Amino acid sequence: MRPPPGGRTRSRGLSLGVLALCVAAARCLQSQGVSLYIPQPAINATVEEDILLSVDYSCHGIPTIEWKYTSSWGVQKIVEWKPGTQANISQSHKDRVCTFDNGSIQLFSVGVRDSGSYIITVTERLGSSQFGTIVLHVSEILYEDLHFVAVFLAFLVAVAALLISLMWVCNKCAYKFQRKRRHKLKGNSLGLVIIDAHVTFFLPRKHPQLSGNSQSVCLLLCRKHNRGD
Repeated sequence: MRPPPGGRTRSRGLSLGVLALCVAAARCLQSQGVSLYIPQPAINATVEEDILLSVDYSCHGIPTIEWKYTSSWGVQKIVEWKPGTQANISQSHKDRVCTFDNGSIQLFSVGVRDSGSYIITVTERLGSSQFGTIVLHVSEILYEDLHFVAVFLAFLVAVAALLISLMWVCNKCAYKFQRKRRHKLKGNSLGLVIIDAHVTFFLPRKHPQLSGNSQSVCLLLCRKHNRGD
């Protein structure tokens, strides 16, 4: 006994529906085969610093990981590898890149020229891929400005030391000059004054440092000098 024609049509439609669901599920799994996580999409660094471009991925099987560097100069390939195998590093980044199995890379001694966008692409064996971007900004330490400040401070210290030394010398000179002047005035007060190569003796009427005999001798010398003897 043959089955009715309507039953065959229903079975064929059911089979086509199951097949369509399988294809859609396969495509869905294929599109969601790679997931990529970037914890820090923007990094600020200074020159001569080591930078870790950290990522993490999940996929079926062993993927191919590729990093590229983009800037105003263009696009440049950095490295490509599969986890567990040796990385193929470009000549421009030889000895400056270290790779990790989770897809992260580390850049050593970065410079201002390393500023730009770093794009990672994770490609699964079935062909699905996922990419992400990390923006790196490298700033330069102003060593020249710091050097200028240090030199300026040293100059100020030197000028201050020179001024202090000059003040000390001037003070010493002034003290010696005043001392010599006092000594000269003290000698003149004892009775000797030179005027036009003629020696004239004079004696105050009352001088505390001369005795009576000394005063008599000085008076005698003064009289002889005035007479022209």
